[in-house]
Amino acid sequence: MDFLRRSPWRLLALFAAFAITLAVYWPGLSGGFLFDDYPNIVDNKGVQPPDASIPSLVGAALSSPASDFKRPLASLSFAINYLTTGIDPYWMKLTNLLIHLLNGWLVYLLSLALLRSDPSSRHAGAPLVAALIAAGWMLLPINLTAVLYVVQRMESMANLFVLLGLLGYVAGRRHMLGHLTDRTGGGTWRGFILCAASITVPTALGILAKETAVMLPLYALLVEWALFRFGRPMQAAHHAAPSQRPDPRLIGLFLLVLALPMVVGLAWLLPEVLRPETWATRDFTLGTRLLSEARIVTDYINWTLLPTPSALSFYHDDFQISAGLLAPRSTSTSIVFLTALAALMLWLRPRKPLAALGIALFLGCQLLTGTILPLELIYEHRNYFASFGLLLAIVPLLAVPRSFPLSLPRYALLAGLMLCWVALTALTAHAWGNPLHLAEDLAARAPQSPRAQYELGRTYIIYSHYDPASPFTRLAYAPLEKAAALPNSSILPEQALIFMNARMGLPVKDRWWESAIVKLKTRKPGVQDESSLGALTQCAHERRCDLPKQRMIAAFLAALSHPHPSARLLATYGDYAWNVLNDHELGTNMTAAAVTTQPQEPAYRITLTRMLAAQGRYAEVKKQIRVLQGLNIGERLNRDIADLQALVPLNLNL
Repeated sequence: MDFLRRSPWRLLALFAAFAITLAVYWPGLSGGFLFDDYPNIVDNKGVQPPDASIPSLVGAALSSPASDFKRPLASLSFAINYLTTGIDPYWMKLTNLLIHLLNGWLVYLLSLALLRSDPSSRHAGAPLVAALIAAGWMLLPINLTAVLYVVQRMESMANLFVLLGLLGYVAGRRHMLGHLTDRTGGGTWRGFILCAASITVPTALGILAKETAVMLPLYALLVEWALFRFGRPMQAAHHAAPSQRPDPRLIGLFLLVLALPMVVGLAWLLPEVLRPETWATRDFTLGTRLLSEARIVTDYINWTLLPTPSALSFYHDDFQISAGLLAPRSTSTSIVFLTALAALMLWLRPRKPLAALGIALFLGCQLLTGTILPLELIYEHRNYFASFGLLLAIVPLLAVPRSFPLSLPRYALLAGLMLCWVALTALTAHAWGNPLHLAEDLAARAPQSPRAQYELGRTYIIYSHYDPASPFTRLAYAPLEKAAALPNSSILPEQALIFMNARMGLPVKDRWWESAIVKLKTRKPGVQDESSLGALTQCAHERRCDLPKQRMIAAFLAALSHPHPSARLLATYGDYAWNVLNDHELGTNMTAAAVTTQPQEPAYRITLTRMLAAQGRYAEVKKQIRVLQGLNIGERLNRDIADLQALVPLNLNL
């Protein structure tokens, strides 16, 4: 197929891919923040620094509540956005889109390098096939949330380093195998050093954006397994092919960068994972999670290649957790399917290495988020890299030279898939461009999702501007009450109903309070429940809501009735007791318990220190300030410590 060899076709395809991606995503840039954007960006004052000083930037980098590892590189990027354009979601989404386009370019380069490294075929049309892979990947509907969902810059930024690392690794291996006649071996060592650096440095940098970058060494191992097979070049000039003997340098490298960290990581994680308390705030156990993930990973394949609006609904809290192999029956079917897919991968390795590699990358990507970690079960953005594996497996099989059997049907299938992907991504991006349209669209896609219905009701409340006469006020009740009645819903809907009516001076129904308290008694509060109590506490503290104290105390006591309450819940009750009940002893005790529960979190300790100073307990203030000075990494707490020291009378030497 001669036209495949011509670079103008490659350039045209790449230009068209970038142009279409820009056009498809552009309407979505005008949308607002959503869901986890609020705790990570909008309500996180740490990523809204007052200036670009080193302490402010260090504080911003270490301010993420999303992870104990803080994801400083991603948080720093949000802070830079804020310093340049304020808390405007448009520019943050545009930054995400630019990162996505850059990743698309890297996907093209990586695909081209992998196609040219395939030992089973020369892939004469590699540039155009690589361009098609990159185009499809940039336009896949399942990757939309990594672009328009601002906080998922963490995912796209981490994978920027993953793609760079894999590109460097393939270049290093090709460099090693390209020096077959080098009698000194210097060329192969330079290639090996490039391989080692391409794994270690991007992994370290990527982890600073999100922990998913830790999978880079595994991906490099899979590339080695499928394409290069640990072969090493022979030094003699008459050898025309790599040795079949494994290169001991590569084996040592993967033992060092993959096997050893994996053993250490499992030794660190397993004791926590095996504790029943770890799963107490989830609706699933370790066993039911693993069973459920078999269905979810199978669904991810469908959602990537044959997506539908109802599948890509963003909210998946209506998912039925697998209680056993036959509950539901699709659990066992999915396990059989994934087993067959793994067997197919092994069968394809000597015959179609790229297809085998694509399957391996997809399955390998699920090992971190789809196995033993007690994360939420489903998120589309977890397939940002995994979807590349699927396209690597299928696009080269469809974009074949015209001389291949059934070439025209293959072209038609590939074109049909591309058109479907573009259409659904465009429709979804258009909805993301308006908060009201997005809420209505997601609620329609997931009618049984409590989160989707809650977000629709909350959006109506925002549009009502707390005006009882607004038509949006009347619209808010139905989705919120529906959300409250759905199985496994949090108290978010009840909180929104109580909050809305209290703010507007309208009657608050007893059944809303009773429903919330029963839910808090029945199961241990989750993050959404804690956020709800925090919102009600803030509203009461700011005297915008006249909330009955007996109801609020009953809600807190119900939430605290479960073993091992979280530091956040303890601190919230401390806030309510101090500022609303004026019970300073209770407020201090609850905040001190939060500090004990999470001693490395300075926010709780700062609040406790202010409470102690207000009570004249300066010896304890001195102790807390010393601890805060020990937590003052990068001088990020300088301003807080100075403010606390100013609360102490001058005649007391701190």
